[in-house]
Amino acid sequence: MKPIDSFLMEKQSEIKWFASRVVEKWILMLTDLVALSISFSLSACFLFAIRDYSHTIENVEWWNPQNSIRIKCFAILMLITVSVYWAKGHYTKRRPYSNEVREVLTVSALLAVVDAAIVFFGKWQFSRGELMMTWVLAPVLVLGMRTISKLALIRMGGWIRPMVIVGWGENARETALAFEGEKLMGFSLLAFLIPGNGTNMREAVSGNSGSPTPCIALGDKPDLILQRLGNPHVVLALEQGGIDAYQDMIQELGRRSRTIQIVPSLRGLPLYGMEVNHFFAHEVLLLTVRNNLARTFPRITKRIFDILVSLTVLVLASPLLLWIALRVASSGGPIFYGHIRQGQYNKPFPCYKFRTMAPNADVLLRDLLTQSASARAEWERDFKLKDDPRVTPIGKFLRKTSLDELPQLWNVLRGEMSLVGPRPVVSAELSRYGNQVEYYLEAKPGVTGLWQISGRNDVSYDTRVYLDAWYVKNWSLFTDIVILFKTLRVVFRNDGAY
Repeated sequence: MKPIDSFLMEKQSEIKWFASRVVEKWILMLTDLVALSISFSLSACFLFAIRDYSHTIENVEWWNPQNSIRIKCFAILMLITVSVYWAKGHYTKRRPYSNEVREVLTVSALLAVVDAAIVFFGKWQFSRGELMMTWVLAPVLVLGMRTISKLALIRMGGWIRPMVIVGWGENARETALAFEGEKLMGFSLLAFLIPGNGTNMREAVSGNSGSPTPCIALGDKPDLILQRLGNPHVVLALEQGGIDAYQDMIQELGRRSRTIQIVPSLRGLPLYGMEVNHFFAHEVLLLTVRNNLARTFPRITKRIFDILVSLTVLVLASPLLLWIALRVASSGGPIFYGHIRQGQYNKPFPCYKFRTMAPNADVLLRDLLTQSASARAEWERDFKLKDDPRVTPIGKFLRKTSLDELPQLWNVLRGEMSLVGPRPVVSAELSRYGNQVEYYLEAKPGVTGLWQISGRNDVSYDTRVYLDAWYVKNWSLFTDIVILFKTLRVVFRNDGAY
């Protein structure tokens, strides 16, 4: 347990966090305005170019009264959009990325309806394609440019606020890892604050980064500890029974802090989309849990989404698919490879990929596993090899970029897979899922999923099982959308791919 005085001397630079929060608000607001302006301009230029490609620049009427009205109208809508984001706290409050995506998409959809109504009732001769393209691009650019702005602020020492977690044990550790995985929230964990004299935890806790996080005993004066730490953001993450045991401490923290976030110990429950209800004049919280993937309408919605997105990607990526097919064919052997995987309800199916291995891959694998004990241990542990001698040169590129999995979109159209879902596994791997195997078999395997955006091959097998089960328990269409957004970012960075 680190003494508070020595800890303060080490952490002074972190406690003195970026003070000009007003500047941050205006930077983020300006970022959104620029993103909305770009979405409008790109849509107008793209459709203008398609419609008027045969005209010379001198004969094109760039500015007319109707265009002037349209620009002024969209400028007002931009201000309304930013005002809504301001009211929802997008420029001040820190929320997980998935929540931010949900609100940005919701606001964009509502403003798109308002924009369409204005054009309709105004009886303007205006392109519906331009309007639709504008509001499809808007959330993508807003989220992308916000990410860039926040990363730039963090690099300059801004958008960072110190945080402490009050608690010990698994709930506190999981909370620390959750915040560590949401770097754009801008919280920097200073310490774990242990209620009382700190007998519940005697060692520092490490996160994914490997750097130790010190533990400080709160003692009888928690308000003094917080004051000496610079009044950081407080997250309460006690174990079960902790809230009852430390009522006085919690009330004291509540009186001293403007905002306290609470992480209840509810591990194992489907938390995403959980409905929260309150009873008037009673300190009772009623939680409603739904198994979305077991309900008919959500399944139909997911299927329609899979078909529409898969068809769109296949059409747009057809030139790329043709180029890859020609390169794979030049290495000898078939273009596609269908490996048998276990699907929904334990039904086997051929999971298609571009062939990335040599035609005699089975022989090469058998020889390698016979000769190398380390390779044999790696294969038995992960069913993968980091330095796989069977992979062809074009195959290494396809695996690194995940382009080898594009043919799985055909599996999606056939109804054997989904765009997002658990990682498709072979029958021998089902035993490693233990009591979580029913969650895996309840859903269709996915082209992408939580494990792909959480480090892919760099995460342990037990973590993969946990992520697959979490996805099935917490599924919603919005979850799929967020995972697809994050998949693009992971693929571009080549995280954990081999």
